[in-house]
Amino acid sequence: MDGTHTPAGGTLAPAARALGYAGLLPQIICLAMVLSGHEWRYSALAGGFAYAAAIFSFLGGVWWGQALQAGRAHAGAYVVAVLPSLFAVALFLPWTIGWDWPGPALLYLGALIGLSPLIDRALGWAGPDFLRLRWHLSLGLGGLTIVLGLVSARVV
Repeated sequence: MDGTHTPAGGTLAPAARALGYAGLLPQIICLAMVLSGHEWRYSALAGGFAYAAAIFSFLGGVWWGQALQAGRAHAGAYVVAVLPSLFAVALFLPWTIGWDWPGPALLYLGALIGLSPLIDRALGWAGPDFLRLRWHLSLGLGGLTIVLGLVSARVV
């Protein structure tokens, strides 16, 4: 086995796990830049928001794909699948009109990401190994995003 295919027994391929955890690195880098007082710390906050919003939107795409694959999805599954993108855009809007940003938006976005595996579980299409990885990654990215939101007061 070359590490790219799913081993017998239904566990996730090692590449899926490794790349999934590597997906936490951009948020870790943004947080490190903010905490270190780097001159680009505000850009790091914006980048951390953009990354988290992109991943959250991606999760909606995963749900959409799972609904299509299942072939038995109802309209509600597709509605749920588009919500992450809509929430991400809504959380970006305060910045465009000069309201308090990015702290509150990062807090909400982090919480939504952290709780998003509940949707996977409710939809019922995710296997146990995938769901376990989703919890790890969602709590990781959600937690890092919340910490970014909490330390954003030091920057803005």
